[in-house]
Amino acid sequence: AESLGLFKRNPRLWNKVNSGLITCRRLEESMGAFQMGLVEMLKGFKSKVLPPLSPRVVTKEEVNRMLTPSEFLKEMSLTTEQRLANTRLMCRPQIIELLDMGETTHQKFSGIDLDQALFQPFPSEIVFQNYTPCEVYEVPLVLRNNDKIPRMVKVVEESSPYFRVVSPKDIGHKVAPGVPSIFRILFTPEENKDYAHVLTCITEREKFIVPIKARGARAILDFPDELNFSTCPVKYSTQKILLVRNIGNKDAVFHIKTHRPFSVEPSVGTLNVGESMQLEVEFEPRTVGSHSKRLFVHYDTGEKVFLSLYGAAIDMNIRLDRNSLFIEKTYISLASQRTVTIHNRSNIIAHFQWKIFATQEEEDREKCRVCDDLSKEEKNETDEFLEECIIDPSLRERLSILSRTFENQRRLVQADSMLFLSNIFTIEPLEGDIWPNSSAEITVYFNPLEAKLYQQTVYCDISGREIRLPLRIRGEGMGPKIHFNFELLDIGKVFVGSIHCYEAMLSNKGSIDALFNVIPPTSALGACFVFSPKEGIIEPNGVQAVQISFSSAILGHFEEEFLVNVNGSPEPVKLIIRGCVIGPTFHFNVPALHFGDVSFGFPHTLICSLNNTSLVPMTFKLRVPGDGNGRKSISTCEQYSDNKIPSWNKDKIPIMKPKEFTITPSSGTIRPQGFAAIRVTLCSNTVQKYELALVVDVEGIGEEVLALLITARYHAHLLSIFLSLP
Repeated sequence: AESLGLFKRNPRLWNKVNSGLITCRRLEESMGAFQMGLVEMLKGFKSKVLPPLSPRVVTKEEVNRMLTPSEFLKEMSLTTEQRLANTRLMCRPQIIELLDMGETTHQKFSGIDLDQALFQPFPSEIVFQNYTPCEVYEVPLVLRNNDKIPRMVKVVEESSPYFRVVSPKDIGHKVAPGVPSIFRILFTPEENKDYAHVLTCITEREKFIVPIKARGARAILDFPDELNFSTCPVKYSTQKILLVRNIGNKDAVFHIKTHRPFSVEPSVGTLNVGESMQLEVEFEPRTVGSHSKRLFVHYDTGEKVFLSLYGAAIDMNIRLDRNSLFIEKTYISLASQRTVTIHNRSNIIAHFQWKIFATQEEEDREKCRVCDDLSKEEKNETDEFLEECIIDPSLRERLSILSRTFENQRRLVQADSMLFLSNIFTIEPLEGDIWPNSSAEITVYFNPLEAKLYQQTVYCDISGREIRLPLRIRGEGMGPKIHFNFELLDIGKVFVGSIHCYEAMLSNKGSIDALFNVIPPTSALGACFVFSPKEGIIEPNGVQAVQISFSSAILGHFEEEFLVNVNGSPEPVKLIIRGCVIGPTFHFNVPALHFGDVSFGFPHTLICSLNNTSLVPMTFKLRVPGDGNGRKSISTCEQYSDNKIPSWNKDKIPIMKPKEFTITPSSGTIRPQGFAAIRVTLCSNTVQKYELALVVDVEGIGEEVLALLITARYHAHLLSIFLSLP
């Protein structure tokens, strides 16, 4: 308005602008008149040559591109003449056969590629629509010579009561380069239904076809060209209701298809002419951001239209009051609980589920893995079943049962919501709804099975949040608290073979019953210990006396570790026992046996005592190392009573040294803290000085455990007196 006021205040400028507006208006009127004249000329077309209106050659897909509902409505409302006038695109015809050019022309070479016909048809597809039965409709088919030399063309049609081709008068002549040859296609329908026909065009080089379609009554649903959901919560279902009416002239039979995150219900339907129905389009995005898809409407007559769908997903203000939850120490077989709160500060009803996996992708992979395992198991069982069927063919009827069983199992796996399940941590409720601007308390129960630290991360999949909210749960289980009244038992020195008994106390300082059992030792000395009882139950604040008996035949120092296993405790209770196993203690009552001067052949006896000072009996054996191994020494009385010559003269020396010591008793058993009187007799048959020892071998202990010195001196004067006797 301000600009017009400025122009009017300046007459010269206003005259120029007004002249320009008048010129533009006249040009617009001229263009409109030209278009109307063109349409009228097409309607009254008889035999005039009308070139194509400079159409653009494109691919077949572009010509048959999908339309929006408004474009489809506009196209279906056009008459045949209006549709032809609005045609701006054409595609190369379909060549069905190549001919030998030598049979029809001397111009065998052409600059047109073999995949392109010598004549370009326009329109590429002849379409009749919005016609009335029994009336005649006409469409020109323009065949333009694309070659640089004159070529011939003709159109051949199959016999049809509805379609007829009127060829131009110069049909037998060649068409100059770039010049069109126009054929008239006449169509006389009997009723308002679909018709189809094909024209075969023959040039000097090829045959190609031009399809003819007659579109009868059509159903038209008044869908919008686009549907915008605007901004919506992520992982939340938002619906829009479309009221669709059939504005065509035929009952609509259709089905609708789209892609996630969009869906439509119902997806198939039938709608009579003039009637309406409601369609529900749902938008449920799984990720944050913009989402755009197409909704395709397929009519039973073959047409397909699309409308654009758009929606943007955002995260809502929904959160957990904490990301981690630590539950205090809990005894096994008992339970503890803590709570976590979900706050919904949005305006939607949030549905939550506690999941095992962090993402939907991990959940899907797990389902695929389980299904693959089921398929492998099915294959193995099927192979085994088929082998059985070879033996018994009547079993083949059960093969379908086996297949259905595994199919049902796979279906259950796919339908599983994969909620969090655990025998340690329990969440209640596992799923539910939270109203707008409200909160929900979730209870987490902790039921430890062992005395150890448990950690688990669970994920809350909730509407309005793209990422599953993690919750890390930690809890420590405690086993029964039992221990011995001492950790080390030093039994000191004990005699071999003796039985010793000790008592240890097991105390339960916990709040639950303690089931214990003694782990059998694996060492040889550990097997010498006997625990009683070996197992049992100790009540809270109770005490169990354990009797420990020990008897060993193995000498030496020892230190054994005994373990008592407690049900539910990761570490056993330890008890260390150490000591030393010693042999019997004993001694002689004299420091030595001194025989003094001994004479040849005269026995001499000394008496000593072997005292057992230990608390266990001892079995002994006495011997004199260094004593002879030959016959027993002979006394002088024995020699002369038998009137024998002594065998120890210098002419006859014995082969083996005689046994000169006699020990009585040489072996025996001495009771604990008892003694045994020992008689040691020396009958010398050898000229020597004696410095030997009486040694004690103890059974089970060793040899030469104790030694008693024996001394004697041979007296030569006594021997000379003896030899001088008659």
